[in-house]
Amino acid sequence: MAKKSFPVALTVAGSDNSGGAGIQADLKTFTSLGVFGTTALTCVVAENPARVAAVTPVPPREVRRQMDLVFEAFPVGAMKTGMLYSKEIIRAVAKNFAALTVARRPPLVVDPVMVATSGGLLLRRDAVRTLADELLPLAALVTPNVAEAAVLLGRTIRTLDEAESAAVDGWQIWGVPFLIKGGHLRTASAVDVLYDGRQVYCLESPRDKKLRPHGAGCTYSAAITALLARGQSLVAAVSGGKQFIASAIARPLTVGKHRLLNQLPRVF
Repeated sequence: MAKKSFPVALTVAGSDNSGGAGIQADLKTFTSLGVFGTTALTCVVAENPARVAAVTPVPPREVRRQMDLVFEAFPVGAMKTGMLYSKEIIRAVAKNFAALTVARRPPLVVDPVMVATSGGLLLRRDAVRTLADELLPLAALVTPNVAEAAVLLGRTIRTLDEAESAAVDGWQIWGVPFLIKGGHLRTASAVDVLYDGRQVYCLESPRDKKLRPHGAGCTYSAAITALLARGQSLVAAVSGGKQFIASAIARPLTVGKHRLLNQLPRVF
């Protein structure tokens, strides 16, 4: 009997040379959750947890070439996008993904990364419409934080009720499930809102007011992607992703002068 293939996930995102976010965070998370990680690099970002110094985009044709070679070699079980930066890169990724046959097209988690925790711009302002029109409709799940959801929907989101309405409206506009990450809501606990087209789910975890979680959005969406690659349902994968990011926040690593998310296996 042939041995079952190890689950594979693909992340299409920018790098973080300081290791806490971007492709580096995604690969750590994939490995911790028992998934073989593959990558297509979109940007080289010179940064650390405190600041972004420079962004150098990869030519869109090279992003597509990386994706092509991964899909040529591996049975990708799920894919996520993170930092895409420009409308040219977004368009290249969307066209590449849409060109896959339905049988080969894995569930796609779109994390609409716009601004780094430190404040650096990670998506050009003229690229937001391209992201909304060309990539979001292809997603199995969109995972904006409150600020990103506000940009996509063109309104402010300050309360849990408004986050729930935003998740529902995301479905109604784009026809895909939305997970509004509520870390920036003024709630006692960290509450995220998922609407899958049928039901609203609220996922809670304790809030750590001392930790500025550089890379939390990347880690959360990567955990969901990994669990989808392992065959879990969307709701189960989001629930498991919430548990993973809550654990990564609750047991941070002290690295130099920084307290960072712990995407490593639980033995650390």
